[in-house]
Amino acid sequence: MNKNYYAVLMAGGVGSRFWPISTSSYPKQFHDMLGTGDTLIQKTFKRLNKFVPTENILILTNERYNDLVLEQLPLVKQEQVVLEPAMRNTAPCILYAAMKIKKMNPDGVMIVAPSDHWIEDEEAFAKDVTTCFEKCEKEEVLCTLGIKPSFPNTGFGYIEFEKDSASGLKKVNQFREKPDYETAKEFLAQGNFLWNAGIFMWSVKTIVSAFEKYQKVQYDLFDSGMSCYNTNKESAFIKENYPKAENISIDYAILENSKSIFVLPATFDWNDLGTWGSLYDKMNDGTNVNAVVGAQVLAEDASGNMIRSPKGKVVVVDGLNDYIIVDKEEVLLIYPKSKEQDIKQVLNKVKDTFGDEYA
Repeated sequence: MNKNYYAVLMAGGVGSRFWPISTSSYPKQFHDMLGTGDTLIQKTFKRLNKFVPTENILILTNERYNDLVLEQLPLVKQEQVVLEPAMRNTAPCILYAAMKIKKMNPDGVMIVAPSDHWIEDEEAFAKDVTTCFEKCEKEEVLCTLGIKPSFPNTGFGYIEFEKDSASGLKKVNQFREKPDYETAKEFLAQGNFLWNAGIFMWSVKTIVSAFEKYQKVQYDLFDSGMSCYNTNKESAFIKENYPKAENISIDYAILENSKSIFVLPATFDWNDLGTWGSLYDKMNDGTNVNAVVGAQVLAEDASGNMIRSPKGKVVVVDGLNDYIIVDKEEVLLIYPKSKEQDIKQVLNKVKDTFGDEYA
């Protein structure tokens, strides 16, 4: 394995649209969402570990999930778990991780990847990432992987690339916000738009320089702790200074400013597993039957349902179509798939009515 290859696995999110399975104390990345035997974070770690040395994989997460990370990833040492003492979006945590890697290895190139995506063709994934790594090692560029749109999805941001770009890596014109349906249809018709999967690659020198250029205050804050990183002084420095960091995403902080961004259309299958509906789509074979995790289901006049229960539990469904049915200990959710985007609001109502222990 290339010792200059590093990975930063983003594992701090709550995944509230997967409530009631995903909760603030036990988020979706730590669950086996598809019933495969591996949790999402375990699956992602194994995928990255095929071409990134074990010791070069950093897990970026919230302090409260430290024990969960170490329990589920036994190959990971405590010093590989990068803990955020406060929620500050993606730019500060990526800069923090990049500073740590820079101190370990100034020649490092890194991938930043979410811990909760589903990718089956792992060889194609490794090949695509390596292609980007090789460009990042030679040039001062930022790279990302884009997903070829299969329909006008309004739930993803888009990446617009130059139409006359050669095959392979393509120059990015701009990142576009989540569109409405008509705009999404226009994107697909134009043919030079990809879904933004939130997977990024760059050399540590390039990304740190980009922060110095476009986010000087943020850069100065984290650069002041360079002598502390990877030592016993790091924790105290981060606890004092991390909450001072601006709450800003990597997209706004760096990607919308940089003129040296390239996108590689992914050659692998991809699902962001962002909602119960996306999980159903992943598991459904196209026959409009029910997607089932854990349960033993007896269904009569029932199809299109996403059903999850404790393993082996018998679930009988009659006359119900296109619903999310999730049975978890003290919570039972029976909710229309068409309203899945409202589950966040439902969660807030549950907290207000019954207390935080159900969230």
